[in-house]
Amino acid sequence: MQIKKFRAKTIKEATAKVKNVLGPDAMILSTKKRIKKGCDDLFEITAMIGTVDISEGNPDMLGEVKQELMTIREMLYLLNNSDVFLEKMIMHPGLLNLYSKLIKNGVNDRYIRFFLEKTRIFNGHPVDGVKNIEDRILKEIMNVIAVKDPFDVKKHRQILAAFIGTTGVGKTTTIAKLAAMLMLEKTKKVGLISMDAYRIGAMEQLKTYANILGVPCFQAFKTKDLLFALRRMEGKDIVLIDTAGQSQYDMSRIEELKSLIPKDLDISAHLLLSIATAETEMNKAAFNFSALKYQSYIFTKRDEAQRSGSILNQIMDLNLPISFITTGQNVPEDIEPADKRKILRSIIS
Repeated sequence: MQIKKFRAKTIKEATAKVKNVLGPDAMILSTKKRIKKGCDDLFEITAMIGTVDISEGNPDMLGEVKQELMTIREMLYLLNNSDVFLEKMIMHPGLLNLYSKLIKNGVNDRYIRFFLEKTRIFNGHPVDGVKNIEDRILKEIMNVIAVKDPFDVKKHRQILAAFIGTTGVGKTTTIAKLAAMLMLEKTKKVGLISMDAYRIGAMEQLKTYANILGVPCFQAFKTKDLLFALRRMEGKDIVLIDTAGQSQYDMSRIEELKSLIPKDLDISAHLLLSIATAETEMNKAAFNFSALKYQSYIFTKRDEAQRSGSILNQIMDLNLPISFITTGQNVPEDIEPADKRKILRSIIS
C-alpha cells in the first residue's frame, strides 16, 4: 500500500500536490498543521492511492480512520465551499467527515460554522475526542429543530387549518393524506374545503379524495362561501382548507388569498415547501408567504430530492416548527409527522 506525506504552506496547496501525484481518488488518512518556531506553518496530508483496499493496511496505523476516510476530490469540493474555515478545522481532522456530509447535503456553510462555533472547539474549549465534538454539533443542530402537531389540541374545539404554498408543491394530495391520517389514526371527524378557483380540476381532485374518504367537501370562491361551508361543518373536529397555488413572486395573488380569510376566524396557516426546490426559491416563498402568518412548515417531495440540507437552512432563516414531511405521491401512506431525530438523520446521511 503506497502511503505518502505531502506538505505545503496552505491546505489547498497540499491537496493539489496529493491530486497531482496520487490522483483525485486518493484517500486522505490524516491532516495536520505542523507548527515550527522561526518557520512558516506547514499543512501536512497523509494519503494513499484510493484504489487500494484499506483492509490490507496496518490496523494500528489506520486506527479509526477507516470511518473517516475522505477522497482528495471531496477535499477539493470542501475547499471550494469554505477555504479559510477549513484550515481552522485541520486541528480537528475527525470533523472533516461530518462537515463534508453537511456541505454535500446542502446545508449552508455559514450555518455549519455557526454550529461549530457554538461548540467552542476553536477557542481552546476542552474536547474529549472527535466523537464528543460530533455529539456536541449534532446536539446544537437538534436544539434548533422544532416540531409541532397542529392537530394535537388539548381543549375540545374545532380546528381550522389552511394549507398554502406555490403551484405544484403538493397541497391537495397532502390534505388528502392528512385527512386519512386524522380519521384512521386519531378517529377525528374531518371536513374539506377548496379555495382554489384558478387551477382546472382542483375541486374535482379534492372531491375525489373526499368521496373515497366519505367526508364532506365544499368549494369557496369568496369569503361568504367560506363562512357558509364552515357553518355546514360545525360538527366536524377538523376542517382542512385547500388554497390556490400562488407564485411566490405574485404578491397581489397572495394578498388576495389573505383577504379571503376573515381575521376573526381562528384559522391556522401552514406553508408547504418542496425539498426538491432550489434554496433561493424556497427562501423567496417563505418570505413572501409570511404575509399569511403561517405557523409551521410542511416539507414535501423528500423522495424527489437527493439532499435534505435545505430543511435546516430554512429553519435557520425563519425559525418555525415543522409539522409534517411527505415522502411520495401515495395517499394516504406517504406522509409522516415531523420527528426531530429523523430530520437530523436525513440532514447528515
